[in-house]
Amino acid sequence: MTNNQQHPLAMAQATNWVSDSHHSEVDFTITHLTISNVHGRFGKVDATLVYNQADVTKSTVTATIDVATVDTGEEARNSHLKTPDFFDVAKFPAATFTSTSVAKSGNNLLVTGNFTLHGVTKPIVLTVEGPTGPVEGMDHKQHAGFTATTTITRSAFGIGGKFPNAVLGDDIKLNIELDVAKQ
Repeated sequence: MTNNQQHPLAMAQATNWVSDSHHSEVDFTITHLTISNVHGRFGKVDATLVYNQADVTKSTVTATIDVATVDTGEEARNSHLKTPDFFDVAKFPAATFTSTSVAKSGNNLLVTGNFTLHGVTKPIVLTVEGPTGPVEGMDHKQHAGFTATTTITRSAFGIGGKFPNAVLGDDIKLNIELDVAKQ
């Protein structure tokens, strides 16, 4: 078989999946005053997964997070987080992730990629559980779920530089929940 004959078969093994915006989000946790954790979320995530069932390591994912959807349960804090002191959503309205590699790690996947937040791009590694077994959604499409976790540092992305680590921790734990629908 020539390469041209193999290529259509490889493409047939990869399927496109798109996030269901009503059931996908990015949650975060950060330490406040070294004594408590503050939780929040970004409620609008648009992700596209090209999933290769035959070889998951050939899969790819891209995602865009609407940073203006930040919600910590406190409106005054949400408003402050949108200012230049933190996310500066007027200048940087979105965060993005583009995978560069996928590797198996036990029952999980390690998805390495470039994460851009606050105008700064850094490589990160997501530890991913999933996919769940597909189920038919109300839209009559197959849906599957993924949960991904990672920790980033706010200083690496130039966020909240006015606040010392004793006031606001440098580590930000991210938990990404994706419900994706087969296209």
